[in-house]
Amino acid sequence: MITFFLYARKSTDAEDKQVRSIEDQLAVLESLAKEEGLAIKEAFIEKQSAKQPGRPIFNAMLARIEKGEADGIICWKLDRLARNPIDAARVQWFLQQDLSNIYERATAIITHRTMF
Repeated sequence: MITFFLYARKSTDAEDKQVRSIEDQLAVLESLAKEEGLAIKEAFIEKQSAKQPGRPIFNAMLARIEKGEADGIICWKLDRLARNPIDAARVQWFLQQDLSNIYERATAIITHRTMF
């Protein structure tokens, strides 16, 4: 069975500067997983900007995917994963190496099979 990590990120605590709260992101992601019959292993929550590389929770999640603990990530939007070129390249590398599936819930579901 393919298993996924949920990843929700909020870059600021100011409610007026964030489109979706972490709780709202998780509710959408859990609903998506249920609708699509996807198995969730764990949810990762990060409250840090993604403009600079080096987010500890994001890095730990990717390391666990490399170890085979999950097969992919479900995120609300791809910009929750990366907003800098280093992290974006890491995500792209995972997809190219078939190390990860990425599901995004904005207007469509995107997987490594349709992304490239």
